[in-house]
Amino acid sequence: MAASEAQKIMAYDAQKKSVLVAYLLWWFLGSLGAHRFYLGKTGSAVTMLVITLVSIPATLILIGFVGLAAIGVWWIVDAFLIPGIVKIHNMKLAMHLG
Repeated sequence: MAASEAQKIMAYDAQKKSVLVAYLLWWFLGSLGAHRFYLGKTGSAVTMLVITLVSIPATLILIGFVGLAAIGVWWIVDAFLIPGIVKIHNMKLAMHLG
C-alpha cells in the first residue's frame, strides 16, 4: 500500500504545474501563448499565437496594432489568472491520482 502512495506522490510531482515556470513563460514568451500551452490551455494558446503572428506583419498597414494591443491586454490579464489556473490544474491532478 505504501508503494502505491509513493507512486501517486511521484506521479503528482512529475505532472504538477509550477507558478514560477508559468510566470517565466508568461514574461518571456507570453505574447506567443507559451504559458497557456504549458498550463494546458491549448485553444487559447493557439489563438494568442495566431493573433500575434498575423498582427506583426500587419503592422505595416497599421491594422496589426489592433491585434497587438489586444494581445497586450490579454497578456496583462493573464498575469492575474495564472495562479488560479495552476491551482485548478494541480487540484484536478490530485483528485485524479487520489
